[in-house]
Amino acid sequence: MKQNGLALYPGSFDPFTLGHQDILERACRLFDHVEVTIAHNSQKRGFFDTDQRAALAEACTSHLDNVSIVVFEGLLVDHAKRQGAIALVRGLRQVSDFDYEFRMAFANRRLAAEVETVFLMTSEEHALISASIVREIHRFGGDISSFVPAPVLAAMQAR
Repeated sequence: MKQNGLALYPGSFDPFTLGHQDILERACRLFDHVEVTIAHNSQKRGFFDTDQRAALAEACTSHLDNVSIVVFEGLLVDHAKRQGAIALVRGLRQVSDFDYEFRMAFANRRLAAEVETVFLMTSEEHALISASIVREIHRFGGDISSFVPAPVLAAMQAR
């Protein structure tokens, strides 16, 4: 049994994509438990509200026994410390993601040195998927079935 504690996989997950699922499944092999930490931002209106995003993430992760879904608002590292997390999992698709994530990792380390940031490269077939691209394709009636898990596809088609 792995003894690698709790990791948080934070994001807006609006919507939860196959790229998110790929990173999460691999994080589940590395850590005892992974919390999908969905950011609630009362200043921002998403495609799905946070309750819907949490329900969809739950539906997309039901096959994983070491995952929980939590909605939070506030500073991520404060939440990580309250939860007793040892790591933040961040997915990288392209080099451009690294610049932003690199700066965030240093800021988070300064605020909570005991919480490591772990970068996982997405699988090649998901490297070009982003939630914003999925929303844009959907907005214009395009086929998003190869970008999102079945529960998300059904929810997006229902809107």
